[in-house]
Amino acid sequence: MKMRFVELAVGVFVLLGVAGLFYLAVQVSNITEYRDGDTYEVTAYFSNVGGLKVRAPVNISGVRVGRVADIRYDPEAFEAKVTLAIRSEHDYLPADTQASIHTAGLLGEQYVALEPGGDYDTLQDGDRILFTQSAVVLENLIGRFMTNMGDD
Repeated sequence: MKMRFVELAVGVFVLLGVAGLFYLAVQVSNITEYRDGDTYEVTAYFSNVGGLKVRAPVNISGVRVGRVADIRYDPEAFEAKVTLAIRSEHDYLPADTQASIHTAGLLGEQYVALEPGGDYDTLQDGDRILFTQSAVVLENLIGRFMTNMGDD
């Protein structure tokens, strides 16, 4: 009888551990935030997207307002075309909004940060964000630093 209780307790402990790992995996992968509801799409062109991925967050002042819907190379513009799906409740963004690729922390994931401008016209579905700033590539920074150090 005592052996049966120990086996049952170990089984429950293992099930709780598996459930905890599943919960952690769901929280880390942002599956719960995948559905953004009603959105409108705008595009932005970047010369370098670094490690930006589809479904990466789109933030304004640190608040998530959308997701990266698509990343493709445009052979006519010779740049990466990034499609941003922004929730419709944020339809007030000025037409001169700036988009830049930032990194969360030193080695964190990359996201698109939007900085609203001052234009009276707003971004509409299918519009293009004209003012962009590409990702900062750590290897390029190190290379520039080493080149400048060698000049002294």
